[in-house]
Amino acid sequence: MAARWSLIGLTPERAGARSKSTSAQSQAQARRLLGLARLDVDAALAAGDSSIAGLDAGQVEARLQTFGRNVVGSESRAPWFVEIARRVVNPLNLLLLALAVVSILTSDPVGAGIMTVMVSVAVIVGYVQESKSSRAVAALRSMVSNTALVRRPDLPNGRGELPIEDLVPGDVVHLTAGDMIPADLRLLAAKDLFVNQSSLTGESMPVEKFAAPDTRCSAPLEAHNLCFMGSNVISGSALGLVAATGRDTTFGALASALATPRAPSTSFDRGLRRFVGLMLRFIAVMVPLVFLINGVLKDDWLEALMFSIAVAVGLTPEMLPAIVTFNLAKGALAMARKDVIVKRLPAIQNFGAIDVLCTDKTGTLTQDKVILERHVDAAGGDDARVLELAFLNSHYQTGLRNLLDKAVLTAVDPEQTQRLAAEFALVDEMPFDFERRRMSVVVRDTAGRHMLISKGAVAETLAICTQVQTAQGPVAFDADRQAEVRQVAHDLNADGFRVIAVGMREMAPPRMQYAREDERELTLFGFMAFLDPPKESAAEAIAALTRHGIVVKILTGDNDVVARHVCRHVGIDLEHVLTGPELDALDDAQLVAALPETQLFARLNPQQKVRVIEALRAQGHVVGFLGDGINDGPALRAADVGISVDSAVDIAKESADIILLEKSLAVLEEGVQEGRRVFGNILKYIKMTASSNFGNVFSVIGASALLPFLPMAPIQLLINNLMYDLSMTTIATDNVDDDFVATPRRWEMGNIARYMFVFGPVSSLFDYVTFGVMWFLLGLSHHPVLFQTGWFVESLLSQTLIVYVIRTARVPFLQSNPSLPLLVSTLGFCLLGILLPVSPLAGLFGFAALPHLYWLYLIAILVVYMLLAQGVKMLLIRRIGLN
Repeated sequence: MAARWSLIGLTPERAGARSKSTSAQSQAQARRLLGLARLDVDAALAAGDSSIAGLDAGQVEARLQTFGRNVVGSESRAPWFVEIARRVVNPLNLLLLALAVVSILTSDPVGAGIMTVMVSVAVIVGYVQESKSSRAVAALRSMVSNTALVRRPDLPNGRGELPIEDLVPGDVVHLTAGDMIPADLRLLAAKDLFVNQSSLTGESMPVEKFAAPDTRCSAPLEAHNLCFMGSNVISGSALGLVAATGRDTTFGALASALATPRAPSTSFDRGLRRFVGLMLRFIAVMVPLVFLINGVLKDDWLEALMFSIAVAVGLTPEMLPAIVTFNLAKGALAMARKDVIVKRLPAIQNFGAIDVLCTDKTGTLTQDKVILERHVDAAGGDDARVLELAFLNSHYQTGLRNLLDKAVLTAVDPEQTQRLAAEFALVDEMPFDFERRRMSVVVRDTAGRHMLISKGAVAETLAICTQVQTAQGPVAFDADRQAEVRQVAHDLNADGFRVIAVGMREMAPPRMQYAREDERELTLFGFMAFLDPPKESAAEAIAALTRHGIVVKILTGDNDVVARHVCRHVGIDLEHVLTGPELDALDDAQLVAALPETQLFARLNPQQKVRVIEALRAQGHVVGFLGDGINDGPALRAADVGISVDSAVDIAKESADIILLEKSLAVLEEGVQEGRRVFGNILKYIKMTASSNFGNVFSVIGASALLPFLPMAPIQLLINNLMYDLSMTTIATDNVDDDFVATPRRWEMGNIARYMFVFGPVSSLFDYVTFGVMWFLLGLSHHPVLFQTGWFVESLLSQTLIVYVIRTARVPFLQSNPSLPLLVSTLGFCLLGILLPVSPLAGLFGFAALPHLYWLYLIAILVVYMLLAQGVKMLLIRRIGLN
């Protein structure tokens, strides 16, 4: 058996040893399939050590052992404990857990419990949300058919439905309309077979297939007798020999490129890591400084250690994982209401950061169906007679109708259909074949005349025409007329149409049987122009994306002529077009230089799509890619956010971050805005936390150096931090200004740093004002408990209320209102902070009731602080465009 399979390059040794690279594997597959395509049917069966009846049980078992099951590796979900561990192991969580351990060792179980709860909430919420999304995706996958009709002598009646994974090389399978191709096949027989290979090639039109040897093809996907796993049968029927299964298929070669885990290198991941790194460096410098100052000046090193731990927790944005998860989960729920499944939560924010959207053409810009767009005479003018003749041809053929026939029949209204069916009857037909590339019917009218009507490929149909129909009647089809007619067909092709010629001949004398030899001396009536039409919503959606700062680029495997036509109809300006061969001729620097002016990339293979995306990302763009085919899998992985649809092949769905239940750019545009809202609310928390933490450091260092006691007890500092963070959990519900979602948003560490270095000192200034009021005006210099309570209340209220200033670039409440949940939570925790010193818990946490005059000073301090912060913010917006 191995010797025979080696004729086409497939040996047991090769089945067990995988190529070291996807390109090498693809080249080996191409040679193997091309070798099989060039054999005739009997030789192909012999090469596969098979027969027309299929394989017996012994052969099947042996080949299962040799080649393995017909499955393609997929991305599997790790066990729950591994998922939990991945979420625990990040710098913020590890820092908090380490501080919790130190707190336990220093007899502070309350502080340790607070920090442990923060880590647990962030980890559990993230795990639960992504688990729900994964289950939804698994439900989609379970809807895909997974059986094939196989010939085997051991089965009842010699055939039966078997799971696709049980197929082996040498099996013989039946194909009918609607079937998915279960493996790479060499056709043994075919009748009117049309296959949709768009998931592999991006070509929108179905491809005609037949069983004869193909000695002229140079690539497997061009071979007319090969079918590939992942494509599907549009019409007709066939018998096929399984040439390759599992990872050895064309599908499998692409899947191998997707086998490596996705690196956490998206725009969101990079920005989050940079911010966390900044805060950890800040903590590493400031916390030891606080520890040394308090230990030296107060000579109580244990208390200094406890206070420095509390400061470390205060400086750590410990609720950042939870806040991020809450925001992303809310965004995922909002998208779910728009029929979108979010597989990876960070992809929600990546939506908002996208400034370049790369998408395929078929089904995204187009309706993914064939319609009859025009029916013209030989001079290019509209002609109803051409449609009538084409209708009679499609209506009366007895074979399976392809998409073009259905488009013709749909173009004729019911009343006209009834009239034509009543006026004409079928006499005979000459079925389609790939040598003639046309099909003909002979019909009889009510007067008894017989007419042969033929439609087919332009070149083959023109070759049997001797006359051409004009407004004055038939004229000779001489060289001048032929040139004019071919120009009409060429112009239609250039406009992106698939063109079919229509001719007719009156048969005299009438008879009951006709043959292919009668297809001669026809009169050419004109052409049918078919199109996969643009979606009505595509132009509006692209315009909306453009308004929101997103450049749309088309990456398609289809030809550039059709793609140009579609782009023009949906409003994409084509300054420049690059095809796959042209792309290969460019080095990386030349490609980068060509990217800004190129909106359409046509005739691309999967690796070329990845190269374009990587070049865009190298320029600093945040790239989204929308695709649904096997050939889109690598590009979906390479993009910052991969987007697919529920009707996509499994590999595309597994590679994507987001799955749309409707393949629509309009849904994407809504997703972009949702992503920007999510990111806006995450950014609010980061800006507020970073600036308040930075300000608190100045306050703590100064107070530690100036005061004879700690400015706040460690447990008070932890409670202050916890209450502030809990008040911010509703930030996910907050309203986001329209001008924020109008443009792409990404991490800008310089912007965050400016908030820290400007608003931090402003916050610290009012802390020192509070210290001065309590020390000099209220006389609390000898009352550490009252002093600590006073700063606790002022610190909590000032950093919580400042959210109203920082959450918007506008004037708060007058031009931009917070959400009701945010308003309730912030005011609620402020009220709790005010009541805590007079509650039964006051003694437990070291609080005492404050003098009445303190509250008057506090109101004045908070009002001036809010006004000054608003003024500084407006000044920065005008001066440096801070947002």
